[in-house]
Amino acid sequence: MSLSSSASLSVRLRRSVLSVPAINPRALAKVPDLDCDVVIFDLEDSVAPEKKGEARENLRRFFGEVSPLHDKECVIRINGHDTGFADDDMAAVIACRPDAVLLPKVDGPQDVERVADLLAEADAPEGLRIWAMTETPLGVLNAAAIARMGRTDGARLDCLVVGLNDLRKATAVPAGSGRTFLVPWLMQVVLAARAFGLDVIDSVGNDFSDIAAFEAECRQGRSMGFDGKMLIHPAQIGPANRYFGPSTEEIAEAQAIAEAFAAPAAAELNVVNSNGQMIERLHLDQAERLLAKAKIIQDRKGNSA
Repeated sequence: MSLSSSASLSVRLRRSVLSVPAINPRALAKVPDLDCDVVIFDLEDSVAPEKKGEARENLRRFFGEVSPLHDKECVIRINGHDTGFADDDMAAVIACRPDAVLLPKVDGPQDVERVADLLAEADAPEGLRIWAMTETPLGVLNAAAIARMGRTDGARLDCLVVGLNDLRKATAVPAGSGRTFLVPWLMQVVLAARAFGLDVIDSVGNDFSDIAAFEAECRQGRSMGFDGKMLIHPAQIGPANRYFGPSTEEIAEAQAIAEAFAAPAAAELNVVNSNGQMIERLHLDQAERLLAKAKIIQDRKGNSA
């Protein structure tokens, strides 16, 4: 495989990434009415071994009966390749054709390449992408090598998702200690994703009844540079959308930057003066992406009105 010439990806909203157990028909039925940006249909942790087959059939039925969820990205999380369930999971993925397949416990780039080869052999559409969970010590250490697959032709990798529950278990960092000792690892994954043009999603907040604590994690995750947060309950959708979405002030600033560079006098300039600040052209790229996301959000509100 060769490296592609560009790391740029189309702008997608990934503020709220809700995990829904594929074994739960009632939860699946509610998906079309939820305001999350992404739904992860989970075949892994939330499904008991003896229920895996039933969960796959639930997904085949869901994707066969429900019209495409144009306002949501649909992702199926499979089981690891060493579990004995992965082959049947991949058959379900290929049959359902979601937007992406989420790989658990990715330790290195070979895990991504293995699934990319399977999708190529099945003639899966190029639009069927790969997401990778970074939730093991080896996965964090290899985050850059994994993210680099996003620049490799045919690898399909679009997004990294941090999984702190498994990482805590593997490293013996107590759950009650907050995220202080996890910050270096979180930032390492963010840096790897950004180096190769990928989106990156923060880990779940386990106590969905404590919205204040969840909001604090959202604020922290946004400050770290995450694009959104993985969720385990619909009650978390609103806060995630709010904290990871562009604020009114950010939209106004982005519009000012775009207008400054749109002026005829700035056509050949790499730096312009905007409201007393020197703005580089790289800030224009950031502003345009933010404005594109704001437009998607506004259009979605208009369609639901």
